[in-house]
Amino acid sequence: MLSIIRHFFQFCGVENRRKFTLSLFLGVGDAFFNALKIPAIAVMLKALLASEIRMEDIFLSLGIMLLSILGISLIKSKSMMLQTEAGYDTCARKRVEIAEHLRYLPMGYFNQNSLGQISSVTTNTMQMLENVATRVIMQVSEGLLTTSLIILMLFFFDYRIALVLLVGFVLFLFCNSALQRTAGKLSGRKIEAESTLVEKVLEYLQGMAEVKAYHLSGEKSRELNEAIHENVRINTEMELSFIPIMALQSLIAKLSGVAMVLFSCLFYCSGSMTTLNAIVMVISAFIVNASLESAGSYSALLRIVDISVDRAEEILRTPQMSISGEDIQPKKRELSAEALAFSYDQRLIIDGISLAIPEHTTTAIVGPSGSGKTTLVSLLARFWDPEKGKVLLGARNVKDYDMDSLMANFSFVFQNVYLFHDSILNNIRFARPEASLEEVIEVSKKACCHDFITALPDGYDTVIGEGGASLSGGEKQRISIARAMMKDSPVIFLDEATANVDPENENELMHAISSLTKEKTVILIAHRLKTVSKADQILVLDHGKIVQRGTHEELLKEDGLYRDFIQERKEAVSWKVRK
Repeated sequence: MLSIIRHFFQFCGVENRRKFTLSLFLGVGDAFFNALKIPAIAVMLKALLASEIRMEDIFLSLGIMLLSILGISLIKSKSMMLQTEAGYDTCARKRVEIAEHLRYLPMGYFNQNSLGQISSVTTNTMQMLENVATRVIMQVSEGLLTTSLIILMLFFFDYRIALVLLVGFVLFLFCNSALQRTAGKLSGRKIEAESTLVEKVLEYLQGMAEVKAYHLSGEKSRELNEAIHENVRINTEMELSFIPIMALQSLIAKLSGVAMVLFSCLFYCSGSMTTLNAIVMVISAFIVNASLESAGSYSALLRIVDISVDRAEEILRTPQMSISGEDIQPKKRELSAEALAFSYDQRLIIDGISLAIPEHTTTAIVGPSGSGKTTLVSLLARFWDPEKGKVLLGARNVKDYDMDSLMANFSFVFQNVYLFHDSILNNIRFARPEASLEEVIEVSKKACCHDFITALPDGYDTVIGEGGASLSGGEKQRISIARAMMKDSPVIFLDEATANVDPENENELMHAISSLTKEKTVILIAHRLKTVSKADQILVLDHGKIVQRGTHEELLKEDGLYRDFIQERKEAVSWKVRK
């Protein structure tokens, strides 16, 4: 139990740990002021038993009781404020810390860890910590502290009753230890079930179009329902497992109070305890029972708090790519690679590739599906680090750059565009939040999206759905290009940027791309003949190797994949639907 509390405090960071520690010390004060009720009652009982109630006794008892009430009120208010501030601030900081940590993880991490798992940690787990963990930790801590102080105080009244309570307290802790072990066996499964549920819900919602188009509603609903039922089952199993132990724990707390009353009566009847002390012991029994009940009712959640902290720390412990390089501003932005090799899941994807991409040139990368095109671009952009070989920008290894200064040189336009649930204005100036509206309009005109934006109900202030769901594919692509223009990086990566665009939007999109790539170093993955043929250099990949390289005219003269590729595209263009 104490190790879990200590683990949580370490997780909170220095400033919030200080607040929690201060709150805990205030809890000691709260326990002390709670315990003051005993001497306040004792003063009046003594006077009553002596049949001589003096004003001094009344004022003394009233003064102690008022001191107790005032102390509890002030301390409780301050303690709760500290706990609330520290709890919410800890989770806010951890969410930001996790987001910053994810920025510098290799892209392979996101292939191995589903969106549902990451979402579960940053939403469910962190929400549980900010709403529940603080209350659990402090209620358990304060309950145990109050009981400990009462035991200490009882030694000044009657050491025998103090020993009776001490034995009950030890048995309570022993029972609680069994509860923690049971929780430890089930809490991991509970958190895993919650993560799976979030994953299945996201998958179902994101794939709704495919589910409807292919009549998969029954199958996908079954998977979602199974995740829901598993979540219900594990929560039910956990509660049923806790009930017997918590009942025993509660019984021990109550029996401790009963034992205190019983022994007080026995000692009083035998003449070894005064009436005053006997009555004080009986009253103390009720206070102790309330403190132990409070600690026990929340302690079952301690293990879940511990596992939740572990899950957040698991992400933060994931090794980042080395980002502690120099802030380098290269004079030239030529890209090159030497003997690159990269594997994924023991499968060799890139096999000894070397290349040179001069500044202000366009390099097209073509090849069959699975040949390694996207992986090669990811290595050049340092989304991943190669297992062998190196990538150079401006004749410097990209690992020599700190990540932010490296990424300042690159802009990206992907086949699958992601836009945030925000205004179009903020989506375009994502890379430069300080950009003015006039600058946004200027790049939007170059990206051929100004006209359709101004036709929207709120223009540039129109809020689009998550992922840009309210826009067409071509509109999303052009906004993505405007965003890349706003960044104005010297090196542009285009990954199938026109693959999903309808013919009506293609001309506008090609104009936008032309504006974006003017006087830039361009690396593009493309299948469209018009795009590829204009490249200064074409790299043909197959099975992770460059099997051909040269200009469009040079490669057409060679037998090989490229000529076959061009022939296939010409035949596809010549297809017509006969009436």
